[in-house]
Amino acid sequence: MTELDDIPAPCGRLTLKLLASRQDANLHDDIAGGWLVAHMDQAAELAAGREALGRTATVAIEAMDFLCPVRVGSMVNIFTEVREIGHSSVKVDVEVWIRPPHERDPEELYKVTEACFVMVALDDNGRIRAVRKTN
Repeated sequence: MTELDDIPAPCGRLTLKLLASRQDANLHDDIAGGWLVAHMDQAAELAAGREALGRTATVAIEAMDFLCPVRVGSMVNIFTEVREIGHSSVKVDVEVWIRPPHERDPEELYKVTEACFVMVALDDNGRIRAVRKTN
């Protein structure tokens, strides 16, 4: 094992990239956790929608821990990876990594949080439907 093997890296596909702005922050210029969760949900919906070929909705989010704060000016990178496809559900692993403002190494990212989002496929009437698997 080399030293590079020990460096954590994002898993999955870059799905959303956002700039953390002052309007989403508290008095101390930290971004609210709810803002992150909302964007993680959006990324999970995009990933699940690709698999389901249409509309999906969140039915569950597994436990989530925040490892570090997100400051105003941070570049927020949200990665997704489909973990499992069921009859009508899609489980999506979602990770948030940031590049803080004024970071010397533009390639270095810091992990903020991760969670598994459980999404279900919906028809045009909002009823659960089977996932149309793509091959």
